[in-house]
Amino acid sequence: MIYPCSKISSSCSCADTWPALGLLERKYVIFRSVYDLAITAIIMQPFRKMNTKEKEKYIEEFNFPHCDEATKYEKVAKIGQGTFGEVFKARDKKTNKKFVAMKKVLMDNEKEGFPITALREIRILQLLKHENVVNLIEICRTKAALYNKYRSTFYLIFDFCEHDLAGLLSNVNVKFSLGEIKKVMQQLLNGLYYIHSNKILHRDMKAANVLITKNGILKLADFGLARAFSANKTGQTNRYTNRVVTLWYRPPELLLGDRNYGPPVDLWGAGCIMAEMWTRSPIMQGNTEQQQLTLISQLCGSITTEVWPGVENLDLFNKMELPKGQKRKVKERLKPYVKDPYACDLLDKLLILDPSKRYDSDSALNHDFFWTDPMPCDLSKMLAQHTQSMFEYLAPPRRLGHMRHPHHQVPGGTAKPSSSMADSGYQDRVF
Repeated sequence: MIYPCSKISSSCSCADTWPALGLLERKYVIFRSVYDLAITAIIMQPFRKMNTKEKEKYIEEFNFPHCDEATKYEKVAKIGQGTFGEVFKARDKKTNKKFVAMKKVLMDNEKEGFPITALREIRILQLLKHENVVNLIEICRTKAALYNKYRSTFYLIFDFCEHDLAGLLSNVNVKFSLGEIKKVMQQLLNGLYYIHSNKILHRDMKAANVLITKNGILKLADFGLARAFSANKTGQTNRYTNRVVTLWYRPPELLLGDRNYGPPVDLWGAGCIMAEMWTRSPIMQGNTEQQQLTLISQLCGSITTEVWPGVENLDLFNKMELPKGQKRKVKERLKPYVKDPYACDLLDKLLILDPSKRYDSDSALNHDFFWTDPMPCDLSKMLAQHTQSMFEYLAPPRRLGHMRHPHHQVPGGTAKPSSSMADSGYQDRVF
């Protein structure tokens, strides 16, 4: 049974004080997070009556009775790896036919217990159920090892998707028609519309986090950096971490230190992904935050108070070197790749510097791009021509340069964007 996020998170109202919690308290939070609340209430009844030593013994000997063992699945291949951990394609041993994706929870610091990013991802995915959002089936665990008998390895089990968008774009034999590009973007924006309607920010939009099934259904994936957001109340501002979103897809407001942001951060990423459908490679590949801001200015124009009122109030506005005298060239730079004028116009509206003027998912879905010939068309026929799964992890690096001539290939190039990681100086809330 799936419970709303608000109920699940009620057991962790002090999520912002997570670093101060001891191992005992963190394990308690895991109990309240991973399992159904009704079952957990039964499990915790004797726990509440125990003294401290009895509680420690109870937790240490607890055998997670309502969490299936990961051995019910047989790993077939490794399909992903990153700061989040590892992802495997696996077969359900019972059916021997059904495939799943197993995402290993990275326990990088065992003394701190179950990672907060995994707790956040579980809670959010228990809330989000939509055709264009990846489906969390269950949480499994391995038996604790003899040398560390109190620690299991946990896996998040997802429906298997045959491809990710970065893997598809890295293959020159995969060719998207204009109608198919429209279908990809329509589904991506539908997914964003749904999660934003449920007050969730993804905060790590990139091509590798866009999964596509063999039937052409797109799924937004990797909610490890996602979080709930709220509309500002009078006199109050949000204080979210700005150390999110992979660098090449990070919007200018985050690069300038904004911590009071919302859905526009995901729409900037959607614009970058949309451009990639033609360029086949990330359009702005900075190596540092400063360089990324420079590339953004060269494409979208200088960041000034005239085009972005209030930008001077952002923490890093006066600390970063912002190029002056740059004209906006989004349409001009994209024309060698994007022949459709409606596509160029939508891209121009998604890559607006001022987040308050940037198109939201609803406006984007109503843009003429999706309502003129050719109409969005099914992807399954095109994907049927490719029997091998394609994932970024298994593909060669994609690097074309910063939207130079469409046929100009940058030699070598194995650069990767810096990972999106939480700011060590600020602990973001789970909710």
